[in-house]
Amino acid sequence: MTATPTRIAVPTQLSPGAWIGHDPRAPVLDYAGVTMGTRWRVRLAAPPTLDRDGVLPAIQHRLDRLVDQMSHWEPDSVLGRYNRADAGTWLTLPPDFARVIEASLDIAEMSDGAFDPAIGRLVNLWGFGPVAVDGPPSDDQVAQAHATSGWRQLNYDRQAQQLRQPGGLQLDLSGIAKGYAVDAVAALLASLGVRHALVEIGGELVGRGLKPDGDPWWVDLETPPGLSLQPVRVALHDLAVATSGDYVRGAHTIDPATGRPSESGVISVSVLHPSAMIADAWASALAVLGPRAGMALAARETVAARMIARDADGLCETITPALAAMM
Repeated sequence: MTATPTRIAVPTQLSPGAWIGHDPRAPVLDYAGVTMGTRWRVRLAAPPTLDRDGVLPAIQHRLDRLVDQMSHWEPDSVLGRYNRADAGTWLTLPPDFARVIEASLDIAEMSDGAFDPAIGRLVNLWGFGPVAVDGPPSDDQVAQAHATSGWRQLNYDRQAQQLRQPGGLQLDLSGIAKGYAVDAVAALLASLGVRHALVEIGGELVGRGLKPDGDPWWVDLETPPGLSLQPVRVALHDLAVATSGDYVRGAHTIDPATGRPSESGVISVSVLHPSAMIADAWASALAVLGPRAGMALAARETVAARMIARDADGLCETITPALAAMM
């Protein structure tokens, strides 16, 4: 049997800075831990001055602080306090939280709400969050939760980094916070003198610099099991990838427009971007919009993406022009 050939995607522009500090003799070290209900992993080319024993606790501390701020599952997080705040309350956000909210609002606007950070009440109602439910909600329950949800109800003062609680609104940043955490760990490693590394949190990845042998950090785009598709291997050369879809956990993506689980037919969508946070949010938005509207928007915004969806004719794979230009 002839093996299915692999498609290769390489960034259209390579950063000269990727060679700074490159050492072909550098040892490759692996670190791992748990965060955000999943595992994180780091593979890095260690510079001579690196405090190897200090890397793991530094990463875990950074991730724990992000959970303290943005976890939908921790009632005492900053997000949890916002969700419980009285109507009219202004909450001053920590810098990390502020950056995520600002990016969330930008992509919510660009996607016309397909990505929405303010549907926590709907997420909980359908049992996709920390609140256990006995079964699907009624139409009246969905309508009530939908009326008190949505990013357009958020009032954010970018200069003061303050967010107002209009009353009953609940944030859920699960479609963007994990990507931000990947970026944050990569930035932490850079502050420790590590310029060459691969960071992963639950399938969202970012590559910085090069491997000691001069190759980029190669990763394969996720393909749902059982599908006979030509693999796509990506050079994460100062590039991140995030994937969204229902093939692992089943239908769990809320369509903000309806307040109900998405029926877009999307099985998997992967997005490439220099920022894992932005890739994560776009993957969430495109999964809601589906093949036609989603990929049209991705093409218009020059988002590099691959989508696998189910339509009347079976499975279809769509690749945006931005990703095609890399292949």
